[in-house]
Amino acid sequence: MNTTIGVIGLGLMGSAMARRLAESGLSVIGYNRHPRDVEGVTTVATLAETAEQANTLWLMVSDFQACREVIDSLGEGGIRDHVVINSSTIAPAESAELARRVEALGGEFLEAPVLGSIPQAKTGTLQLLLGGPAELVGRLEKPLEALGTPTHFGPIRSGAGAKLAFNQLIGSLTAAFSMSLGLVQREGVDVDKFMATLRESALYAPTFDKKLDNMLDHSFEKANFPLKHLLKDIRLFTSSAGTQGIDTHLLIGLQHVLEEGVYAGHGNHDYSALFESVVRENTPGNTTTH
Repeated sequence: MNTTIGVIGLGLMGSAMARRLAESGLSVIGYNRHPRDVEGVTTVATLAETAEQANTLWLMVSDFQACREVIDSLGEGGIRDHVVINSSTIAPAESAELARRVEALGGEFLEAPVLGSIPQAKTGTLQLLLGGPAELVGRLEKPLEALGTPTHFGPIRSGAGAKLAFNQLIGSLTAAFSMSLGLVQREGVDVDKFMATLRESALYAPTFDKKLDNMLDHSFEKANFPLKHLLKDIRLFTSSAGTQGIDTHLLIGLQHVLEEGVYAGHGNHDYSALFESVVRENTPGNTTTH
């Protein structure tokens, strides 16, 4: 039985995941639209070659359109009797559409978006948010556990829904912390004392310390999760939650902040660069008197 995994999309996360799977003793090949070498992983030149050599096709691409293009390009010849695992972040409705398309072409589909970024991919400590048939999850236990801790949330849509829920928290918590840290700095409050008190309170989230130095040093160039991708995910959450009767007005401001960051040139920088849009340069023109 062919147990080779073909990782499709060798960007920052796809490359790290492919290397981790290979290091775990699994047979892995990789494909990227723009050819890219990945240490320890054999790469192939076309999607067709990927499907010929691998029975499991693992997608880590930018968005739904890219996912759909991969499936449509492979067609029945590349999908039939294959398992398609999608770790790309897309909306639940989009994931359901992909699943229907894959199944119509004779394949099987599993949602497996991940919580964590490049360091967790390298060490096999990602959290995998699974949606799909339990039987398929059981068959894929070895590669899933090679990357981290898999949690089966239920049928198709549930893994994608959980992923958007988590990523909404990434954006909202980072924006909230940016506002508080900005006021602390502007009012001359001791940052160390503020953080020490925060850590001992029920308000603390570890992500605050994770991004604190970036914000204090205004250093955002090293990105495990770029700002432009967070903007995409917040837009997906807003549109998906809006169809479920959830008021998302609070996210309108967050989208605006993220858009400003992208327009300012931070799109490929770490998402904590939203701090620069929240805490503006303190000039008379930016000061409001009540």
